[in-house]
Amino acid sequence: MEAAVPSRVALSAASRFPNRHAVAGDRSSIYKGRCQSLAIPMALSAAAPGKGGVLDRPVEKTTPGRRSEFDVKKKRKMTPPYRVMLHNDNYNRREYVVQVLMKVIPGMTVDNAVNIMQEAHVNGLSVVIVCSQSEAEEHCTSLRGNGLRSSIEPASGGC
Repeated sequence: MEAAVPSRVALSAASRFPNRHAVAGDRSSIYKGRCQSLAIPMALSAAAPGKGGVLDRPVEKTTPGRRSEFDVKKKRKMTPPYRVMLHNDNYNRREYVVQVLMKVIPGMTVDNAVNIMQEAHVNGLSVVIVCSQSEAEEHCTSLRGNGLRSSIEPASGGC
């Protein structure tokens, strides 16, 4: 077959497979010898520095218009805290006030809501939550939307 194509140079089996130890007449000997695994160089290149290896720190990618997690935490620390105040009224039942507090304020438990409602009922005013100004405005608006009297004030000043 090799003689049929004169332009090609016939290569011996020894030159095509330099690491094999061929025995005359042994057809399976082509597959003997050193076999390089492709997984090893790929694993080494994946663990190389800057390639996403185990020891590399994750890179936080931010898109324009979005803040990183560090920036958001820094902003929360820098904004002055505000109190959301609940005022007593003679129109809403106590159970309804507790339900609204649990619905509007995230993480509000029944016990905390009852204590806040009771303090507002007895003293006329109660602190619901201390948070940033934007969150305080949202909570105050939500409480008012559900028929409760509420206001916000800076947490640093006043009584």
